Amino acid sequence: MYGNSSPFASHAQRASNMYNRVGVETDVMTASPHRLVTLLLDGAFDSMTQAIGAIRTGNVELKNRSLSRAVRILDEGLKAALDLESGELALDLRDLYAYICMRLTRANLNSDDVAIEECVTLLQPIREAWAGIAPAAAEQRAAA
Repeated sequence: MYGNSSPFASHAQRASNMYNRVGVETDVMTASPHRLVTLLLDGAFDSMTQAIGAIRTGNVELKNRSLSRAVRILDEGLKAALDLESGELALDLRDLYAYICMRLTRANLNSDDVAIEECVTLLQPIREAWAGIAPAAAEQRAAA
C-alpha cells in the first residue's frame, strides 16, 4: 500500500523496532542466569545469520554492524561471564569464544561468509548443550 517513500512505513518500522527492543529488555530484566546465556547465544546466532545475508547482498553497513554485535556478545557477554576458576570447561569455552571472535573479525575485514558459517558450526554444539540443560536449570530454580 505504501511505497518505500511513505513516511508511515518509516514510522511503522521504528515503532516495531522499539516494541521489539522493549520486549527483549523486559525478557533480560526478568530472566534467570540460564535464560540470559540463551539470549546471548540467540543474539550471536541472529547476528551471524544477518551478516551472512548482508555479505551475500552486498550490504556492507549491515555486515559491519552485525559482526560487531556478534563479537561483542561473545566477548563481553559469554566470555566475560565465564567462571575461569570452575575448571577446564570454562577455559576451553574462553578459548573457543576468543577464536570465534578472531574469525568473525577477519570475516568482517574480508567479507568472508564461509568463515562466519564456520563460526556458526563451532558454536552450534554449545547452543544445543545449553538448551539440553534447561530442564535441570529450571528444577534447580524451583528447588531454591
